Amino acid sequence: MGRRRIPRWKRSFDLFIAVIALLVTVPAMLVIALCVRASVGSPVLFRQRRPGLGGRPFTIYKFRTMRLGEASIDTVDQQRITRFGGFLRRTGLDELPQLWNVLRGDMSVVGPRPLLMEYLDRYSPQQSRRHLVLPGIIGWAQVNGRNAVSWEQRFSRDLWYVDHQSFGFDLKILCLAVIRVLKRNGITQSGHTMMPEFRGSVRSANRGR
Repeated sequence: MGRRRIPRWKRSFDLFIAVIALLVTVPAMLVIALCVRASVGSPVLFRQRRPGLGGRPFTIYKFRTMRLGEASIDTVDQQRITRFGGFLRRTGLDELPQLWNVLRGDMSVVGPRPLLMEYLDRYSPQQSRRHLVLPGIIGWAQVNGRNAVSWEQRFSRDLWYVDHQSFGFDLKILCLAVIRVLKRNGITQSGHTMMPEFRGSVRSANRGR
């Protein structure tokens, strides 16, 4: 998989936003951590390996929103999400620990969301291009439907970002993200709390028949 060089402005922008955001949100994160501990239990943070730039794995951090248990189909996952966990997901507050990922250079503030490692082999060559840039806390797909759009639409918007990445575009996405959170638009798809599993591109599957 190819690798695109990270623009110089991108790293400076990420560090500036991440440091400011951490200074502002540390008190809130401490309160959230205590609430997660009381409602969900330990550990407070969810850790998982995700593909980053070039598809190389890194450890992503989130506040836990589900009780411990074996993950299965998304209907079961929905039952494991606590009331407070649902609030964190709706508002995006569960993503705040990823500011640490930004400081480490694993992620950017803006970019395609890092998905699951097992999806790497299911991407078409075109879809794999989403890994030519750093994954982000918020992306163009998230402010244009988030989990309320299909996988094909989501990947299309991720690739649009890859091809049109700029300082102005990142600022636009951040502003839209604030509006979407306040309005709570595009949180779920047909009643799902999370995206259904990506099983591969329909077009790719048809070509393989």
